[in-house]
Amino acid sequence: MKIRSSMVMFQNPLGYLLTLSYCCTCLLLLLLPQVISSVHAHNCQHQHPKAHEVVHGVRIQLADVNDDDDHHGDHGEAAGFGRNGDASVHSVRRRSIIAEQPLRILLVYDDSVYRLEEEKFNLINDTVLPEAVQFWEQALMVRETRGVIRLNRKCDSTQVYVKNGHTHCIDQCKATTMCGEVQVPNEHLDVCRVCNATGQNCRIDSNTQPGDGIENADFVFYVSARQTQRCFKGLTVAYAAHCQQEAILDRPIAGHANLCPDSISTKPQELQTLISTVKHEILHALGFSVSLYAFFRDDEGNPRTPRKPDTGKPYLNEKLQIHQWSNETIRKVVRQNWSVRGGHVNKVIDMLVTPRVVAEVRSHFKCDKLEGAELEDQGGEGTALTHWEKRILENEAMTGTHTQSPVFSRITLALMEDSGWYRANYSMATPLTWGKDLGCAFAMRSCKDWIQMNHARGRSIHPFCSKVKQDPLQTECTDDRNSVALCNLIRHDYELPKAYQNFDSLHNVKDGEEGFYGGSVSLADHCPYIQEFTWRSKNIIVRGSHCRFIENNPKPEKNFALESYGEGSKCFDHSENMWEERSCHQTREWQHWGSGCYKYNCYDGRLHILVGNYSYKCSFPGQKLSIRIAANGWLHKGAIMCPSCHELCGAEFAAEGKQCRPGEEPDPLNKYPRDNLSCGANANSRHYSVAIISAPLIVALLLAAGLSN
Repeated sequence: MKIRSSMVMFQNPLGYLLTLSYCCTCLLLLLLPQVISSVHAHNCQHQHPKAHEVVHGVRIQLADVNDDDDHHGDHGEAAGFGRNGDASVHSVRRRSIIAEQPLRILLVYDDSVYRLEEEKFNLINDTVLPEAVQFWEQALMVRETRGVIRLNRKCDSTQVYVKNGHTHCIDQCKATTMCGEVQVPNEHLDVCRVCNATGQNCRIDSNTQPGDGIENADFVFYVSARQTQRCFKGLTVAYAAHCQQEAILDRPIAGHANLCPDSISTKPQELQTLISTVKHEILHALGFSVSLYAFFRDDEGNPRTPRKPDTGKPYLNEKLQIHQWSNETIRKVVRQNWSVRGGHVNKVIDMLVTPRVVAEVRSHFKCDKLEGAELEDQGGEGTALTHWEKRILENEAMTGTHTQSPVFSRITLALMEDSGWYRANYSMATPLTWGKDLGCAFAMRSCKDWIQMNHARGRSIHPFCSKVKQDPLQTECTDDRNSVALCNLIRHDYELPKAYQNFDSLHNVKDGEEGFYGGSVSLADHCPYIQEFTWRSKNIIVRGSHCRFIENNPKPEKNFALESYGEGSKCFDHSENMWEERSCHQTREWQHWGSGCYKYNCYDGRLHILVGNYSYKCSFPGQKLSIRIAANGWLHKGAIMCPSCHELCGAEFAAEGKQCRPGEEPDPLNKYPRDNLSCGANANSRHYSVAIISAPLIVALLLAAGLSN
């Protein structure tokens, strides 16, 4: 066991795999058919601990908490942990819970971590875990833990007694205390305290000694790297949960994560997704868990959920085997007249309604009547209720699937602050663009309503879309222009449930078959939206579609649209025509087009897009930049559409006290390169046989890369 001071399902394609081919002929164009096959979705399955699996009552000393703030009586209970039932026990004076100290997370490695392959160990040890832990240490503050933490030993029986604030097992403690896959070292454990079956003869087991304990930490995170059975479920990379809670405020004090060795990728373009997913897993252990909602407290330290007078804990939900929260934390709301294909249904929604969360979601959507933040209602136990609803918070990192550009928003930090255990540093939040300022019509009604209403008014239906994926494959840009993307609207092999049928009619779809069409992400209620994707070959990721990663650059011989990925690159739309490549002997046209990633500059009041070694000035929004450049032995012909200058350059110019200039006539075409092929005198008279060159690449939508926990 090693200590380091200072989880996760891989991006797994869902929906459709599209095999792209290009063909080269002698002055002819042949398009090979695309091969389409489906794969299955995998969602985040946070395996939250059941009530009997969590050890409660860990004794800690909080800074500035007087002894009389921490009352503990002598009680026992049949299942759980006895505590004084007097109401005064379950509230702590406000001054004792004010969070001023940055959260300190202590990483403790199981020996299995050191058995990882060297490249994977270095990635996890030097980058992934340090960055993920540092993020939450900077984002969350707690009341400082004074002295040492000694964790409680587990009991053989679920029945325990509490005497003078200490948990006592009946007759004996377990020989080992586990936290996930990791055995808690004896030096982290308190003595074993026992009573007989009637709660008498309570004593310290003389065969045990108190360990040295854990100093200078507020949360202990045990990490293992074992290829467990859970690792084989849906390409799981890691999973995490809490295992012990402290006695004063019920805050999680210890947790665990297991990394699945066979599923850890060391590809540079997947690093940020891996780090984000580990952050996601850590947050489940720190508080974002269906097993912890019932223990949330208000700003005064009072429980948001009433406690049982005999045990001091919330009532148990017998079906879920977790403690049941009150309506002050999560409330059911019925959406009447929820629009679906052919009519309306009533939709029951679980809303997280704590004060800061309510304020943040109302501000985000600009909807003052929104009751709270909607929780996921699909995915079964482990996904439902323990993540945000994917339909309205798509790329928030705490939704149940990873699909693209995950961010930890102010909404998630507000939830952690509303737990009563933390104060949030909101400067660590990343702006969430999905649904921003779209109003109550977006946040409180179905995506069918949103699409239909905006179509009728001639407005954009973004962030949703209604373009069915078909041949030829046409890409577009995400709203923030950070990625090349596709509309994930596909035909399913089965008719979708009535509640998730979102179209009365679709272009080029036969009447009566609309029920088979929907977005590929089931957790988003099958609402279709613009989404990043990856190119795969033989199920191995070749590159992604996010513009910022230089690793996503196409190989020179396949860079038909002269794209340039890397820092400072954004997505720009192509024109309605496919890009073309010509040599003296061949013409080839790629079956996918529509958008690409390019560098750009802002100067002289204009947006300038860089293509090849040339800079093209955008004189007005919607201008078509005609590209004709010779590179890599081919003449590349195509066009790029100019967005508005303000969209990409407005903020930069404003910071310099400047602004975008008004639109004007574009520069003449002869100002830009109009390259031609230089071929031998007899090149055009020679006869060449038709050659079909297939270079299959699989484009896999990141439709439900799950985060397992």
